[in-house]
Amino acid sequence: MSDVKQLVAQLFKSNHIPIPAHRMALFEQFIQNEQTQTAATIISQQQQALMARWKQEDKLATILEQPLRVANATVGKPYEAKVDFGQTNWNDIVAFQVEGLEQVGLAYDGTTKQITGVPTQSGDIKVVFKFKIEGEPQEAAFHEKPLTLIINPDPKSLWKNLPSDSTDPYWKEDAVTVLAPLSDRHILVSSKRGRSHANVGSFREDDFAFANLENGWSIVVISDGAGSAKLSRKGSAIACQSILAHFKDAASIESLIQFDELLQQHTANTGDDTQKKLNRFVYNTLGKAAFRAHKQLEAFAATAGVTLKDMSSTLVFTLFKKYEIGYALLSFGVGDCPAAVLNKDVSAVTLLNWIDVGEFGGGTRFITMPEIFQSDKFATRFSFKLVEDFSYLILMSDGIYDPKFVVEANLPNVKKWQEFLADLNGNNQDGVKVELRPDNEAIEEQFSRWMDFWSPGNHDDRTLAIVF
Repeated sequence: MSDVKQLVAQLFKSNHIPIPAHRMALFEQFIQNEQTQTAATIISQQQQALMARWKQEDKLATILEQPLRVANATVGKPYEAKVDFGQTNWNDIVAFQVEGLEQVGLAYDGTTKQITGVPTQSGDIKVVFKFKIEGEPQEAAFHEKPLTLIINPDPKSLWKNLPSDSTDPYWKEDAVTVLAPLSDRHILVSSKRGRSHANVGSFREDDFAFANLENGWSIVVISDGAGSAKLSRKGSAIACQSILAHFKDAASIESLIQFDELLQQHTANTGDDTQKKLNRFVYNTLGKAAFRAHKQLEAFAATAGVTLKDMSSTLVFTLFKKYEIGYALLSFGVGDCPAAVLNKDVSAVTLLNWIDVGEFGGGTRFITMPEIFQSDKFATRFSFKLVEDFSYLILMSDGIYDPKFVVEANLPNVKKWQEFLADLNGNNQDGVKVELRPDNEAIEEQFSRWMDFWSPGNHDDRTLAIVF
């Protein structure tokens, strides 16, 4: 009764109908009248219906006006995004669906409330979010809210692959991948032009070489031509071929016979004297090869009318030979191309050189620099290692080192090399696997595909040599 009285009193007041004191008894009778009671109930119900309808309309307008943000997708990349109403405070939605996803390779799962799939095209994709809110009858039509799903293009597709000028006198193939026997092992090596060069149709600057020598030694060489040097593609080629030619000379073949004698003395007597003799031999023998490469680069530059700096190239090479006691490895390096050997069960790594690195690449050195041969550090660029056996001998240019190892401090960490081998074995975002077996007929194609891995910001030439 009090609710009816309060409702009628409020109604009278809003319509400016006063109830004087001498009419209060009459007002009480009016309130108790059955018709008044019925009318008040109807008014109350209508008020509640109006308010409920307004709240519903207000919530609907809010949902239609408020943006619904869904994470951006990328073409070719598996996509998964939950439609979360908690962030938008749309708790009144009791049923919804998303239409238009199928056209781009996506679908909405009502059970998990997720949009999933692999987008097939890029752009601002228009889809329709259809929904019902609480309080609406089951047979009511769905409301429609247009949405935009941003699908970014595959970053790889933004890069052009323009062929280099094959008529250029210093042209080289844009990509080379080779499997070949080497000593009692095999070598798998690939050198590919970086995306930054392919995008403008410029040349591959990296180079490599390998060979079995007549005296039982084998050699692997890689060189990374500086992208800023206009003839570094020729510089890296000369550096590699010069090292190969040096060790194929009769004098070098004869010289390496001395190593057999020194090693025999060393294994019989582990004193410092034989170690010093071996170190001196490595320094003299490999030093001559490195200096020969420098002089040939110098001679070519003079003939071609360019500066030695125009041919700037790094250089790393390793000779190895099998003895009864294991493998001897002799190495030299200048620049930022690591060389390493992994033991038989891949539980330890031995670095064969230290690399020239510095802030913003300022520490990079090249075989074209005369000061390399005058530096106090020159003797430290050589190494001699004797290992019982090995699983992999690996040389790489910075196009591999930068994305896969990132910093120099990771190189001595065998776990990083284990991760690198796992990457080669298919543990990568593209699932590209290289089966490192000499009888794998698809190994060159697999390796070439793996070399095209995507790494944001790393678009330099890539050269990787694996002896296994």
